[in-house]
Amino acid sequence: MTAIRVGNAPCSWGTLEFEQAKGEQITFDRMLDELVETGYTGTELGDWGFMPTDSAALAAELHRRKITMLGAFVPVALKDASTHGKGVETAVKTARLLASVAADPAPFLVLADNNGSVPERTKNAGRIKPGMGLSSAEWKTFAAGAEKVARAVRDETGLRTVFHHHCAGYVETAEEISRLLDLTDPKLLGLVFDTGHYCYGARVTDALAGLHRFEERIWYVHCKDCDPVIAKQARDNEWDYFQALQHGVFCELGKGCVDFAGIVRWAKESGYDHYLLVEQDVLPGMGAPKESARRNREYLRSVEMQCDTVSHGAATRSAHK
Repeated sequence: MTAIRVGNAPCSWGTLEFEQAKGEQITFDRMLDELVETGYTGTELGDWGFMPTDSAALAAELHRRKITMLGAFVPVALKDASTHGKGVETAVKTARLLASVAADPAPFLVLADNNGSVPERTKNAGRIKPGMGLSSAEWKTFAAGAEKVARAVRDETGLRTVFHHHCAGYVETAEEISRLLDLTDPKLLGLVFDTGHYCYGARVTDALAGLHRFEERIWYVHCKDCDPVIAKQARDNEWDYFQALQHGVFCELGKGCVDFAGIVRWAKESGYDHYLLVEQDVLPGMGAPKESARRNREYLRSVEMQCDTVSHGAATRSAHK
């Protein structure tokens, strides 16, 4: 079977978009060196300015290490129409940099809500109730803003946009993901399916069911695990999103509830032709990012080998019938 391509992201080295959750600030060159050393061939951009924003300089850093640029995360408070213009400006600027270093596969502009900025959603992440969501009018504004960003990115750079459902934002639960997809053009906006955020936000342990539910819109997959014990503690103790992060709700791959064997099997059998991107949010006190990255890569490699062995065995038995 075709080997899956696996990348990792700056957040796995403590470069998170939230000031409340930033870990040790490791330089981009050390992060990229360690990414390669631990077995990955793709990366995302990280916060604007973390990596070089000059296209020639960025291309040189990627080329020297034979790394593919996979995407960049751009948060926009889409509920508020007054933010859409600035959001488009930021997204297009970011997409131009991505396009200037694009390889195969082409990178995505990863659009998200301005997660962690609304107190009620941040406080109740992982246990969102229907009354905490958007009104019908707000949903229309939100969806229109997402389409506006995606259209501008496509028209200005040729790149595609995927929306990242995310805890502590307005698109967290399975119902909210479904609502956004129903309100947006499937040719214009795809979904980046995040296995860990889905389990925590949708309050489930079966990420694979969500993958199948939304697979017609999934263009990109983020591999993140979720510790169900810590998730339950977070809900029972009413921790906010950042407290849950600090307690390790998103654990190393294979230590939580996500069925990565199923995810890998889906990627191989469904025709998914992009990278799987590993994310292991590393905060202060959580250990060495490089070693977490290595363990996560080795775990996915072992899962893939098991899948290939099972598939080969099945094919052999079928051929002998």
